[in-house]
Amino acid sequence: MKSHQSLADYLEYLWDKGFKLTDEQVRFIYFAKKYTNSNEWLSCVALEITLKLQLYFNGSFYISLLEVLNEFKVKTRKDVNQVLKQKGIC
Repeated sequence: MKSHQSLADYLEYLWDKGFKLTDEQVRFIYFAKKYTNSNEWLSCVALEITLKLQLYFNGSFYISLLEVLNEFKVKTRKDVNQVLKQKGIC
């Protein structure tokens, strides 16, 4: 994932790779982004991690992950990995 990639571009990338999210799931992803006041990059990272760890889109995991990453004010991939390890997520 590119650091400057928009959420829409990332969703299109997933679609092209064969990972088909429903319209309802996409709406929830944008809802969670707005609800947690997350930026595009963090929303993409949280979505990527959700799909890798859950092997499907789990909305409650995704929104919880966004909240945790925002709480720790992560700015880099290294920060994300540190928070995930600290919280025992991976």
